[in-house]
Amino acid sequence: MTDSHQRDRAGKRERLVASAGELLHRQGVSATTLAQVAEAADVPPGNVYYYFKTKDALVRAVVDARIDEVRTMLGSFDAQPDPGTRLKALTRQWVEMRDLVARHGCPLGTLCSELSGRDDGLDREAAKMMSLILDWAEDQFRQMGTPDPRDLAVNLFAGVQGGALLANTFRDPDLMTSHVRHLEHWIDSLS
Repeated sequence: MTDSHQRDRAGKRERLVASAGELLHRQGVSATTLAQVAEAADVPPGNVYYYFKTKDALVRAVVDARIDEVRTMLGSFDAQPDPGTRLKALTRQWVEMRDLVARHGCPLGTLCSELSGRDDGLDREAAKMMSLILDWAEDQFRQMGTPDPRDLAVNLFAGVQGGALLANTFRDPDLMTSHVRHLEHWIDSLS
């Protein structure tokens, strides 16, 4: 197989996963069809089955991609000088996508919520996205020397997800911004 053919195959798979991720976020898992994903990815519909035998396999690939994105995001905060600044950088990620959150909800939270009703392993795979963030935030609070770092991590991320839910419910991106500002003041108060 030539290098260009391998790149094309990888490119199609990546386009399918990226398109599926966007559609799953906008429409939900049950409303998204493989034909819609193929069209959005500019891949012939029959080719989808070459990469993903079932819709669930594609959803799993989206979950895996989101997990990789979370790991990359958390790793990017390591350049910040202290744990409080790193925690605030985490919350600001939701401000950066505030318009998207107001339109369609949090890309992580909505996917986890939708998959949580399943009992086929995808529910637990999706939960890893949240676990990674909670574990990372707990470590930051521990580095700050705060008591009960796990509880603080849960409170912080519950605040982020609650802000995302309200911003989406009211279609108001400013709710996300103001709520993150409140969380940043709360983080500062713990230092």
